[in-house]
Amino acid sequence: MSFSELGLAAEIQRAVAEQGYDTPTPIQRQAIPAVLAGRDLMATAQTGTGKTAGFTLPILHLLAARPRRAARTPRVLVLTPTRELAIQVEESVRVYGQHLPLASLAVFGGVGIQPQIASLRRGVDILVATPGRLLDHVQQKTAVLSGIEIFVLDEADRMLDMGFIRDIRKIIALLPPARQNLMFSATFSPEIRELAAGLLQQPVAVDVAPRNTAAETVIQKVIETNREQKKELLKQLFASRGLHQALVFARTKHGADALARMLDKAGVKAAAIHGDKTQGARTRALADFKAGKLTALVATDIAARGLDIDALPYVINYELPNVAEDYVHRIGRTGRAGLAGEAISLVCHDERGNLRDIEKLIKRPIERLVIPGFEAAATAAPRPAPPPRPPRRPPVARPAKSQAGGPTRHRSGSRHR
Repeated sequence: MSFSELGLAAEIQRAVAEQGYDTPTPIQRQAIPAVLAGRDLMATAQTGTGKTAGFTLPILHLLAARPRRAARTPRVLVLTPTRELAIQVEESVRVYGQHLPLASLAVFGGVGIQPQIASLRRGVDILVATPGRLLDHVQQKTAVLSGIEIFVLDEADRMLDMGFIRDIRKIIALLPPARQNLMFSATFSPEIRELAAGLLQQPVAVDVAPRNTAAETVIQKVIETNREQKKELLKQLFASRGLHQALVFARTKHGADALARMLDKAGVKAAAIHGDKTQGARTRALADFKAGKLTALVATDIAARGLDIDALPYVINYELPNVAEDYVHRIGRTGRAGLAGEAISLVCHDERGNLRDIEKLIKRPIERLVIPGFEAAATAAPRPAPPPRPPRRPPVARPAKSQAGGPTRHRSGSRHR
């Protein structure tokens, strides 16, 4: 099947062709006809499957074919969990809608609100927003949602993980009841299904990626090492393997900053991206990474959610995530669109439980890779056994006295993970 067989407007087909695409991905083949038919949609899709084009292309077609109901107010609302994803979705709208007279805007926090207000007053057809900043605009009456014809909830699972459920319900309550609803999620937990039940009307279900599975094009490897060796091992990987572009995951914002500084001092151009960075700094770091000016981009899970980096060859888990599902999201940044990618995880002793959870989730063991000089203590040569303890002497009879000062035996019942 080609894009020309999906019934999209000629202007949209032209924009798609200019981007070098001619064959839709599986989710696009299933989602685009359903959206064009006006149906609600519940789609399960990992990142890298082409899901953004799966809803932007038919939405652009529908808006171009319909007369505008109300002047200047948004006709489509796309709700995203992060600033980066909002920017990328709106960029997709602009790219595929470049030959259509439609206006789009991304609104998110961390930047000045006045330019966003000015753009909203000029008129917007497609509004892409994060929940908090959108509610700011609603409160200031600079965003009116009464004209929304299509509502898209993107990455719904991450929305709930980030605690946005109250904001989402507030926003849904502001939308007109007669509208088309599209929900996208990498997983559909009971909480997500409950939200979907109240939002979607007889939806078309699209499932193009089995739940919690990693892309088959991603080569996964684990290096078991000691925590104190991780930094030197990370530098060794960049030096010995000639990594030219790698997304490195850390658990904390402080850890991401420290790793970026350490790599930079070692001659590996690096920057960190996390929630405490200004939007300008995050945008610059991502742009520099995509342009090849940075070799490493060190990110936390929330900051990296939705990052779309073409042909990213490597993902390195400096630390494993606490939640096994986040591992699948992390490594899904590489191996996209059928291209090969490699994910390397550095695992120390107290992360072995996390590793077992991950392997259980993806239903297969991950190949172990041994780097000489960086072996974990558990795999090193065994220590000699201690000499046998001498037999205990029989107790010497003593005059009776209080046992308060006698030896106390402690039971060791806790295991350190």
